[in-house]
Amino acid sequence: MITDDKITALISTLATAETADDAYNEYADTNPNNAIRRDNLRIYLETMRDRMPETLMVMEAPGYRGCRLTGVPVTSRKVMLEGVPELGIFGEDNGFRNVDDDGFERVYGEQSATIVWGTLADLGVVPFIWNTFPFHPHKKGKPLTNRKPRKPETRLGGDILKQVIDLWNFQQIIAIGNVAFDTMTEFEIECVKVRHPAQGGKNDFVAGLTQLLQS
Repeated sequence: MITDDKITALISTLATAETADDAYNEYADTNPNNAIRRDNLRIYLETMRDRMPETLMVMEAPGYRGCRLTGVPVTSRKVMLEGVPELGIFGEDNGFRNVDDDGFERVYGEQSATIVWGTLADLGVVPFIWNTFPFHPHKKGKPLTNRKPRKPETRLGGDILKQVIDLWNFQQIIAIGNVAFDTMTEFEIECVKVRHPAQGGKNDFVAGLTQLLQS
């Protein structure tokens, strides 16, 4: 049973994790706005507890246009605040709140989040979505950038990912992209691989996900 205490423990693990100076922990106590992101994540985790999805989708890391701002994996402000009506998830009416960080005022949508949730809406499926490295890796001194997580970061993320897997009884785990697949292979987590939607991968992503979720 996934209790409130277990969800609190998972959020605490995230909030107290140490990151390099070119990675932002969007759940840490260092920024008052992160309290809202922790609340957003809690609502998401409680929603996943209620729905108990059979599928886990693991992507790479938060981007500066998505989870870095919302606290919810692979979810932009646009998706989180407007919701996905076809799936009955997210939206301000469900308690999700915006965070106005200095320098990020004009950031609203994110391409990967739009593709992912648009595809899931078409399929009528809500999997549990997580990131291999759950914090935002960026170029040093440039918070409005993204970079690929380094090996020590994916190993940290892999330990947290195992905590997530231990809580939910997933029947299928899908690695979205090479970073997720390589990390889960290293941690001996059985999964299948689908191309990441970024950098021209949208069609392959949609086709691969459709085959797995409608089979």
